[in-house]
Amino acid sequence: MPNVAEQPSAIRSYYEGLAEGVFRAVTCQACGGYTFPPTGCCEHCGSWDVTPVELSGDATLLLASHNISPACHPRFEKIAPYVYGHIRLKEGPIVQAIVLGVDPTPQALQALFERGPVPAKAETLQMDDLPVLAYRIVG
Repeated sequence: MPNVAEQPSAIRSYYEGLAEGVFRAVTCQACGGYTFPPTGCCEHCGSWDVTPVELSGDATLLLASHNISPACHPRFEKIAPYVYGHIRLKEGPIVQAIVLGVDPTPQALQALFERGPVPAKAETLQMDDLPVLAYRIVG
């Protein structure tokens, strides 16, 4: 196992990257899997032999819904109501994130559902306390 004290914080690196518009993950040298957001070990096989990488930001929105009211955390009150969804990253992982470019109405969500999976691109929303991952519908 590597000396953990010598490694930079994966979480700090993730949020610093978000603030810069960079989407950081780790890739496993043992199985080739991606872990996003990054952690100290592979989420697929448990190996500690992981390497930091930057993701493309390209993704596919698989499904979407609207948020509950009130917002799930005070940091999201300013943007509520909003849409969130399950997004498959080009590199493979599936994440949950805020979805931009879709009205949080039943009609807009129904239209999005009928389109099927749609391309999306990662963005950073700067909230009052920290940057947050979001994806914008493309096209």
